[in-house]
Amino acid sequence: MRLHILSCLLLFAVCFDAMAGDLYTTINRLRDGEGNCDIAKQLPLLKPQAALERVASGLARGNNLEQSLMAAGYRATHASALSFSGNGINAQVAGILEKRSYCRQLQDAAMTEVGIYLDAQQVWIVMAAPFAPMAEMDGQTAGQRTLDLVNQARARRRNCGNQTFNAAPPLSWNDELAEASSLHSREMARFNYLSHGGRDGSTAAQRVERAGYKYRVTGENIAGGKMSPEDVVAGWISSPTHCANLMDPAFTEMGVAFAIDRKSKLGVYWTQEFGTPR
Repeated sequence: MRLHILSCLLLFAVCFDAMAGDLYTTINRLRDGEGNCDIAKQLPLLKPQAALERVASGLARGNNLEQSLMAAGYRATHASALSFSGNGINAQVAGILEKRSYCRQLQDAAMTEVGIYLDAQQVWIVMAAPFAPMAEMDGQTAGQRTLDLVNQARARRRNCGNQTFNAAPPLSWNDELAEASSLHSREMARFNYLSHGGRDGSTAAQRVERAGYKYRVTGENIAGGKMSPEDVVAGWISSPTHCANLMDPAFTEMGVAFAIDRKSKLGVYWTQEFGTPR
């Protein structure tokens, strides 16, 4: 009897695995524009990910998405979930996904990986993009790209909140400002905080001086959670106080640096130091 029960359980497991495999194929088929899902542009197929299967299993047990991602050790830049329930839902969900109402979520271009959990009563589909800041971009490349984007922004008249700035001259790169930026970014990442104040009570001006930069004027922008130079500069432009620093004609030089700690709340921490030397 015990052997018979074990055999049945193994058959169910094989059956559910096969259904999950078919569902992965269905999702990518719809993502590729087949069925009722029209396609505007070619999208990469979603890659099945074992960690996201654990996330989906956590959702099936009643955990929320954030809890399940943490428990599975999967840090996501973007994540979303679909769920379906009912008797025999595992055999019906492929047909349900064919409805146009699910096309937009299945064709989310930000998502790159997928995980599925299913049993006779429920199906969970988790799609996500793994935490991947600035893929294949080193600090020097990111710094130069950020400088270019900042100077593009300074090249035209801009409103920063209620304050209007005329186009400003381009900034030059300064290694001492970059060093001060790097030290503060690394500290924020290591100790999981986002603040202009250092853990030792230092101000931005004091940190710039410690790096050997003698200034007439100086200023600082910080950010957390931004995955690329494009994201961080866009965020600074959309914030009136950060935008004002970025457009300030009193500044002639800048340095910028990011630091990453996957265990921290925001993951990526940026510091941008501005200055005009004495």
